[in-house]
Amino acid sequence: MGLECHIYMGAKDVKRQRPNVFNMELLGAHVHAVKKGNQGLKDAVDEALGAWSEQIDTTHYVLGSAVGPYPYPDLVRDLQSVIGKELKEQIKDYFGGLPDILVACIGGGSNAMGFFSAFLEDWGCALYGVEGGGRGTNLGEHATRMRAGKKMAIAHGFQSIFIQDDQGNLAKTHSISAGLDYVGIGPQIAYLESIGRLYCLSARDEEALHALQFFAKHEGIIAALESSHALAGVLELSKNFKNKKIIAHVSGRGDKDIFITAKHAHPQRWLEFLEHEALELRVKIKFLMLRGFE
Repeated sequence: MGLECHIYMGAKDVKRQRPNVFNMELLGAHVHAVKKGNQGLKDAVDEALGAWSEQIDTTHYVLGSAVGPYPYPDLVRDLQSVIGKELKEQIKDYFGGLPDILVACIGGGSNAMGFFSAFLEDWGCALYGVEGGGRGTNLGEHATRMRAGKKMAIAHGFQSIFIQDDQGNLAKTHSISAGLDYVGIGPQIAYLESIGRLYCLSARDEEALHALQFFAKHEGIIAALESSHALAGVLELSKNFKNKKIIAHVSGRGDKDIFITAKHAHPQRWLEFLEHEALELRVKIKFLMLRGFE
């Protein structure tokens, strides 16, 4: 169609999501590493909105989560709703009815809203969202919007719950998962939680890593770090809900996270691999430079 695609990513996320960046560039996208602020998702959204506003006559803003100004949350939810609709149809024969619990990770809320939407009127099916609990409880150490005071704000074109400091400024966040490392939560998720339709949990970085390894070993599922938070939620819920039918949404593959997970699972072997690759690359570059001087 002759359209250019410009992707804005926080510089921190460009590093830790290098396989995704490689794939996007291979497909022809221009990936811009945003080096402002915390160099994360919030800062990438800031830059994307800024670029859009400067070129609004020739640019269309594409949002990948259920956040932002109307109608973006509705568009994303409805396009993702095929997940929940297909699940509801498929489980009729398998379960002979509805599941007891659905679990999804929650960053902005795109996969969760698509997963939950077909079940919103089925109050016998409990809905659980799992946020990024990060590495601690202090500001800047987590991304738990719904468990950090529930402070309302308006940012990025929508009103919802945002993590804020004492002065009302948007705070820094942290999650081992790039997709959950966002300062705000989708307005539809916030509403569902406010009326008691959705319960929010959190999983710390180490719990998500444990869930990733547990399900890889026992089920052959190598989930993305985002989805691993949902799986961590399943492990926690299963302690208190015996003999319940629980379904988790595995929204992504774990191969994109190899530069994060490998150094945790096998640090020494991963370091040796990187050193070997770096050495080979240096030798190749030196050889090419010598040939260039011939």
